[in-house]
Amino acid sequence: MLRLPLPDEAATMTLGEDLALALKAGDTIALSGDLGAGKSTLARALIRAVADDPFLEVPSPTFTLVQSYDLRIPVSHFDLYRLGDASEVLELGLDELSANGICLIEWPERAEGYLPRQSVVLTLEQDGDGRMAVFSGSEPILSRIRRSLAIRQFLSDHGHREAKRRHLNGDASVRGYERIRPAERPDLILMDAPRTVPGPILEDGKYYQQIAHIAEDVGAFVAIDLYLRERGIGAPEIFAQDIDAGLLLLEDLGSEGVLDAEGAPIGERYIETARLLARLHANAPEDRLPLSDGQVHVVPPFDRAAIKIETRLLLDWFLPHHRGAPATLEERESYAAVWDRLIDLSDLGEKHLLLRDVHSPNILWRKGRTGIDRVALIDFQDAMIGPTAYDVASLVQDARVTIPPDLGRAVLDAYIAERRRLGPFDEASFLEHFHLMAAQRNCKLVGIWVRLMQRDGKPGYMKHMPRTFAYLCEALDHPSLAPLEAWLQEAGLL
Repeated sequence: MLRLPLPDEAATMTLGEDLALALKAGDTIALSGDLGAGKSTLARALIRAVADDPFLEVPSPTFTLVQSYDLRIPVSHFDLYRLGDASEVLELGLDELSANGICLIEWPERAEGYLPRQSVVLTLEQDGDGRMAVFSGSEPILSRIRRSLAIRQFLSDHGHREAKRRHLNGDASVRGYERIRPAERPDLILMDAPRTVPGPILEDGKYYQQIAHIAEDVGAFVAIDLYLRERGIGAPEIFAQDIDAGLLLLEDLGSEGVLDAEGAPIGERYIETARLLARLHANAPEDRLPLSDGQVHVVPPFDRAAIKIETRLLLDWFLPHHRGAPATLEERESYAAVWDRLIDLSDLGEKHLLLRDVHSPNILWRKGRTGIDRVALIDFQDAMIGPTAYDVASLVQDARVTIPPDLGRAVLDAYIAERRRLGPFDEASFLEHFHLMAAQRNCKLVGIWVRLMQRDGKPGYMKHMPRTFAYLCEALDHPSLAPLEAWLQEAGLL
């Protein structure tokens, strides 16, 4: 059970906004309380928050019994006060509406025995001059509500109690983002990244995130952010942080990226990003980065175990999906042997801080500035020390948008030219490792797209598969990658 005091109507409306950030399709909130308790006020605030429209007309469904809204998440608002018989709620489409969206049900007592299992009862009780919100029911929903209320408390602790909260698209990870709108002040971005929950042990007593060196808390983001900003690399300023809770309040760098209105790459912006990477890589790498509280974040190496567990995603997910049968033990052993030889080769190349995902979703463009200062980067918490060419490969072979060959070459040339200008640079070695890292990254991605579809219920990422596989074929166009190309051909994947 969860209890929350609501001293006035404004607090009830704020709770509606907070619930809008906690709920997802399939959730039902049964709003219980006397006449005038604030049920409709809360429902109206929640619906307007999901719609991101404070002036959306939200009429009471007293006479229609149900009013539905086609929003980011569909919302259906029920008022069952006039319901004749509890079973009539099924005729209103409750089963279907609750399966595909959020349902808010006033006077749920009239439909006793027919409410969805995945539901929470929110009772608004008299509490002095205000109300007390009492939650009970489905623990998964209650857990998300507690998290949303904790975020509100975090905002309050840092001077933003009354700020509006709005959903922002997340990414392929468990992180979530919100746009925070303080009154008469610039927008902020909230990163919601709870500490990683350990997964099943895979090898050497470690789970996947440990082997692949995936950041397990936001401390890594804070350390990398400070490192980049101190070197003049565009990254968001951090205004507030709670590393234990996994909450950061960040500068809003805007929404303009490196793609045009039709989603095509803007050449100038990719080229400038390449120059920014060249400036970063021209300095000596550091693997011990201080945090503001005196602690030190040790940047992990992109080591053999991390490289191999990522490349195995091709075996574990893509190959069975593509071929209809799992990899044989012999195929697994030969594939591992190929990558062992390629990793030996990668160890001979230049090493630096690799940010992991320098591609269109994580590059922002600031028009009012000049040179590389126009470029700002986000989503770098999983940074490691590894082959310098990795981030250049992720830029030239953008996983989310097709980069035409001539633009890809221009971006690569811009990086090489800038590195030469800044000091000694072994172009031949860099190009070899560029192909190697592009192959590694795409072997990982083809597996990730299938995993997101099959395990995580996110089939939309499969639209990137043809592009990613085409990039993999391009990466194989180097003599050093001949063993991998031969393996893929023998496995029937090329």
